[in-house]
Amino acid sequence: MTKKIVHVAVGVIKADNTLFICKRPDDKHQGGLWEFPGGKVEADETVFEALKRELQEEVGLTLNSSSELMLIEHDYGDKCVKLDVHLVTDFSGQAHGAEGQQSAWVAIDKLDNYNFPAANVEIIEKIKVDV
Repeated sequence: MTKKIVHVAVGVIKADNTLFICKRPDDKHQGGLWEFPGGKVEADETVFEALKRELQEEVGLTLNSSSELMLIEHDYGDKCVKLDVHLVTDFSGQAHGAEGQQSAWVAIDKLDNYNFPAANVEIIEKIKVDV
């Protein structure tokens, strides 16, 4: 039996030299770890539509535009994820944990002080070089 692949739209939200991150709820997959906001791409959505919806729901931002940053496929053993990662610099609103989750604006050079899921390590490495 092949594992289901969960397609996720991920937003690397950047303002000045900081990125907005959120902490996953303890009862969720990879709970207690920090992540870049986003969520599942539904069957009838484009990645941009999913990202726009998720950022509104999760962090209270209105997404105006985004640019593709990278695509990552990662196998956690219990589930596989396909992360469609977009760089987000064009948005309106004040980012906050709209679902009650912890959140923070973090300087790019301080990201190593936070624990992220394994699939996010590649994103962080790319950000340090390219963003």
